[in-house]
Amino acid sequence: MVFESLRAQAGAANALAPMQIAQHTLFTAKEKIELLNQLKAEVTGANAEGDDLGFSPEEIDAAIAHVREGVADGVGSETVFKGDF
Repeated sequence: MVFESLRAQAGAANALAPMQIAQHTLFTAKEKIELLNQLKAEVTGANAEGDDLGFSPEEIDAAIAHVREGVADGVGSETVFKGDF
């Protein structure tokens, strides 16, 4: 599944930043929020253990707010592949 591959890249040098996830066209808004919330939980846990994953919970909160603003504007309820299946 896509979430596992993105989760595997979370600590990699080529990892997606929270705002990149928020602006990604292959995910619906619901999927983005789910992924960002999972990422926030992991970052919060890592910070508590003294590890740094490269971004802060505040950065993830900003990405979540960006997704919610898009939903309010009618953006992100569908992926670019809608109707292709």
